[in-house]
Amino acid sequence: MQATAYTYDPETRSGQVLLDDGTPVPFEATAFDAGGLRLLRPGQRVRIETEGEGAGRRITLVTLQTF
Repeated sequence: MQATAYTYDPETRSGQVLLDDGTPVPFEATAFDAGGLRLLRPGQRVRIETEGEGAGRRITLVTLQTF
């Protein structure tokens, strides 16, 4: 799934992405670390993997979108 980086805190390595419909979804350091990234800037296009549904959905991976 694709999203856009919305917020990122380098100290906690957590933040939020915006889904294409504008829904913000938070991610934690474990999801950021799983993607192997060192930095994330707001506005970057990212690929995410999630698990769960609805309010229980959580992001398990954040990485850069490549074409």
